[in-house]
Amino acid sequence: MNEKTTRRRRSAPTIRDVARMANVSSMTVSRVINGEANVRPSTREAVNAAISALSYSPNSAARSLAGAGQDRIGLLYSNPSAAYLSEFLVGSLDQASRSDVQLIIEKCDLGDHEVEVAKHLIESGIGGLILPSPLCDSAKLIETIVAEGVPAVLVGSGRPDKSLFAVSIDEFAAAYSMTRHIVALGHHRIGFIVGNPAQTASEERLRGYRQALADAHMPADDALIARGLFTYRSGLDAAEALLDVANPPTAIFASNDDMAAATVAVAHRRGLDVPGDLTVCGFDDTTLATAIWPELTTIHQPIADMSRAAVEMLVSTIRRRGAPSSDAPQHVLLDFTLVRRQSDAAPRRRPPSRTTIPA
Repeated sequence: MNEKTTRRRRSAPTIRDVARMANVSSMTVSRVINGEANVRPSTREAVNAAISALSYSPNSAARSLAGAGQDRIGLLYSNPSAAYLSEFLVGSLDQASRSDVQLIIEKCDLGDHEVEVAKHLIESGIGGLILPSPLCDSAKLIETIVAEGVPAVLVGSGRPDKSLFAVSIDEFAAAYSMTRHIVALGHHRIGFIVGNPAQTASEERLRGYRQALADAHMPADDALIARGLFTYRSGLDAAEALLDVANPPTAIFASNDDMAAATVAVAHRRGLDVPGDLTVCGFDDTTLATAIWPELTTIHQPIADMSRAAVEMLVSTIRRRGAPSSDAPQHVLLDFTLVRRQSDAAPRRRPPSRTTIPA
């Protein structure tokens, strides 16, 4: 291929160029191209005029797939937890098969890359998108999708954007429940490892922890809160910091199982017994929770069920496209469960530092 041909291909008009000229979304252009009936005549005319003016030629592969009768949906992911991602993909692929849709899975990095990947999928004629955590909290990505008029489902956001569909659990209530459980065991010094500060779920879990302490009339101590990133590595650093404080905690509640597993590793390295010397609890109930010893007490977040619900919701939305509806995007809240295993116990009684002998 010579340079002139390459330059010509690079300058070929895209579906976004057509949408911009017609002053509509890329999804509307896709509907016109695919001959869907739910487009106003004036809009269809404007889109066809833009296509003619730009000499736009729709992507043949996308047209072929669209005409094959099988809907296509995209799943973007950028989660550092392999255990979380594995469960999410299992649920998504299972429901995609049941719903007879093609699932296009794309990895992307937070920044501008997720917007670039989403635009590429939208231009290819994708029917809708699923955005699991942490992409569900990407303001740039959400803004792009809303502007394009493409249906999408946010999964795992602590405070989902009301412009799009969402599936989640009550992050605040879940963290509150776990903290109250640890308090009920008799712990008064409870450490907490926060997740990625860019994710709203992290904020809600921290808020639940703090509220549970307040309701138990226990003073908040910022020295017992360490920052993490939902990664095993960050959990190691956070656990070290918490166990190095002057009056260390007798229990640590980590915002996900990866960081809780790291906390158990740090405790063992320091010669501490879990749960005899240190109670450790996690969040998510991924396969990692039962792959370590002792097995983790954790919050069961139904990750696979959440992804199944997201696919089902998105497919339903795509297939009823064109039907009149004034309803706001739906937000489905699934149940969580506190699963107690071997990593929690009442604090071990220690002898007093000084014994008083009666006269």
